[in-house]
Amino acid sequence: MIFLRRQFIAALAILALGAPAARAETLIAPQQERALPHSRADVVLSFAPIVKKATPAVVNVFATRVEQRPANPFFDDPIFRRFFGEGGGGQRGPTAQSLGSGVIVDASGLVVTNNHVIEGMTDVKVSLSDKREIPAKILLRDPRTDLAVLKLTEAATYPMMELGDSDALEVGDLVLAIGNPFGVGQTVTQGIVSALARTQVGISDYGFFIQTDASINPGNSGGPLVDMSGRVIGINSAIFSKSGGSVGIGFAIPVNMVKIVVAAAKGGGKQVKRPWLGATLQNLSKEISDSLGLERPAGALIADLYPKGPALEAGLKRGDVIVAVDGQSADDPEAVGYRLATKPLGGQATLGVLRAGKTIAVPLRLSAAPEVPARDAVKVKGPSPFAGATVVNISPAVLEEFSVQGAANGVVVAEIDPQSVAAQLNLQKGDVILVVNDEKIGTTRDLERATINRHYYWKITLAREGQVITTVVGG
Repeated sequence: MIFLRRQFIAALAILALGAPAARAETLIAPQQERALPHSRADVVLSFAPIVKKATPAVVNVFATRVEQRPANPFFDDPIFRRFFGEGGGGQRGPTAQSLGSGVIVDASGLVVTNNHVIEGMTDVKVSLSDKREIPAKILLRDPRTDLAVLKLTEAATYPMMELGDSDALEVGDLVLAIGNPFGVGQTVTQGIVSALARTQVGISDYGFFIQTDASINPGNSGGPLVDMSGRVIGINSAIFSKSGGSVGIGFAIPVNMVKIVVAAAKGGGKQVKRPWLGATLQNLSKEISDSLGLERPAGALIADLYPKGPALEAGLKRGDVIVAVDGQSADDPEAVGYRLATKPLGGQATLGVLRAGKTIAVPLRLSAAPEVPARDAVKVKGPSPFAGATVVNISPAVLEEFSVQGAANGVVVAEIDPQSVAAQLNLQKGDVILVVNDEKIGTTRDLERATINRHYYWKITLAREGQVITTVVGG
């Protein structure tokens, strides 16, 4: 009986497994391909098809730099150098590291990430989903949008993700966030679009963000926010959190802004040039909107106009309220700035403007801010508090680039060596230097001359974020 039972079980096993001579690989069933979801029922089943399509193009970004220790002041003394050698300046210190995410948006190896992921870094490597690590060079940094474009240095055809249309998004749309949170490895989280056109967030100059409750954590920065067709509709950039972890309030840069930055990088540009309005805008308070007879405080009030700027040329006036750009609503100055920034140069946009209780259409020429006078960049090297700072002359282009409001005189701080005296004294990019030791500064050469000689003290007047500050620093 036992023998017969064993024979019966063996026969069943042969029937179940097939012929004994079958190769081992035939025992592994091929994985069934799933189509992208086209209905709510499909979505409820699984997000796996979207993830499978999107994740090969999502990368991890590793950026490093070697810190330079500040030079020892004793090495300025030639007798000290004679006894102790010449090695006291700029010694190599610990390595600073940054970790974030990115997404390949072109098969040639163009990667979009956040500028803050690579800010101040010199060496960048990208880890692909198949675990390959490839060096990357930085093609373009755009601090104004907190975006950067990298180029993988190995020639190949890379998996890429298609760019969608962020203007087509609606609140409630399902989205996925893909990245490398806390460095644990590629991770996918799911949520919805919680809000659109979020402004006053304080992340970048163009505050016009997609808000989502998909979990976004440190390390997700630069990774894509993906729609249900597997397309990029935003670049995850920041979270609102008191603990440092996700609480369901994350912000992504709309992909329509990303397209402009990518196009500039492809064109070989080192910076992104955008249309210039040539006007100072301010938010509408309830009092102002009531005085203008508006139903609600929505729009951007023109407070001032730049001479010979596009706004003045178009016939706009102080007191006009811009409420739309090419038919898309603009509830505040950030919205106007975003709408114009996503337009290509050379054409025109139609502004919806409220004037004297009526709405009129005003055509605006889309041109870049002029760079007149020339920047004439100077890196200050003298024995002064400005040593290590690079300054440029004021022009509409410079004011636009560094988001400086209302400055007509002085020079603008464009760059600061992180190990310099200027950095130690907390000089900041975008500061406008107005007066040094009672000498008015009109050009970069004025500042260069004013800082040649050493002084016992330095009396400095500068403008920062609209406020004029005067301080005295020891020499």
